[in-house]
Amino acid sequence: MTDIRRLDLGYFVRPASETGGAEPRVEPVLAYLVRRDDGVLLFDTGLGEGEPEVDAHYLPHRRPLAEALHDAGLSTQDITLVANCHLHFDHCGGNPQLRGVEVLTQSAELDAARGEEYTLPWLVDFPGATYRELDGEAEVWPGVWVIPTPGHTAGHQSLVVRKEDGTVVLAGQAHDFATGFGSAVLARRAARSDIAVPPWLGRIMQFDPRRVLFAHDNAVWEPA
Repeated sequence: MTDIRRLDLGYFVRPASETGGAEPRVEPVLAYLVRRDDGVLLFDTGLGEGEPEVDAHYLPHRRPLAEALHDAGLSTQDITLVANCHLHFDHCGGNPQLRGVEVLTQSAELDAARGEEYTLPWLVDFPGATYRELDGEAEVWPGVWVIPTPGHTAGHQSLVVRKEDGTVVLAGQAHDFATGFGSAVLARRAARSDIAVPPWLGRIMQFDPRRVLFAHDNAVWEPA
């Protein structure tokens, strides 16, 4: 049996300069547990140790990973596998608390994260950091796939999970909001040449998802 549970790991304030509007926007930081008899996968790990400049820019409110796991009946010791949709600080911040646990990431994403001004380096290369680098799609557990969904970053990836009641996609920041994902699905159906559709969307829809969940939106996309 496969169970998926959302974890609330805090929030941050995206400044107006990044929202495309006149006002800042408060966004949740969400992670997801995938629990099976053979292990527990954690998709994203939330906000980690920051620095003054980044904190002043985003005003993050951090909920400790250990606290969120405790409320789900788990501890950091129960996590057997980690996947980050990408390695910005608000998605991989809890990785150093899971030293020795294998982290799934696209090679392109790890290369970018080790460059300058991409993320907070101490959240990427820390004592005990263990990466399994992927170059494209991979079935990491039976019925659980990592699917590249580039856009927000070149190495962004999503997780597809087959469940007894239908397939769930953990989309991370492939889209900021469920409405954006829904608009892309409709644009693909309409075959509008004047509306850009992510090239990976066709692959995601081949899994016939029943629910699509996001990293910064509490809303859930479901098919009509």
